[in-house]
Amino acid sequence: MRKMIIGLAAICAIMPVAAHAMSVAEFLAKTDALKAQGVLAMASPDIGLLRDDIGKASDAYRAGLAAEVAAGRKPSSCPPPKGTAKVTSDDIIAAFRALPASQRARTSTKVAFASFMTKRYPCKG
Repeated sequence: MRKMIIGLAAICAIMPVAAHAMSVAEFLAKTDALKAQGVLAMASPDIGLLRDDIGKASDAYRAGLAAEVAAGRKPSSCPPPKGTAKVTSDDIIAAFRALPASQRARTSTKVAFASFMTKRYPCKG
């Protein structure tokens, strides 16, 4: 039995960790920690982590819109073409902070970003 437990522990240790979707609470905690570092934050790997997380959320949001259109449905929002939207990190952080604190831990940045973009770029007509 002991050998089996050790074997399972070894397998778990070498298996790649599944991609973890960052929650809004985690995102804001990392953002606050970076702001507290001041200029030293520029050297932190967390900047890249946050940037990548929002990039993935943006890609998922756009893929969702494309899937809606491909299925013959009206898209849930109508943003400008990729790369032309005037969205800043301050805009995203403010939208994430607008979520009730009780929901931040269980809301992924992917869901929060899609909600932000849907409100910011509603379809006309």
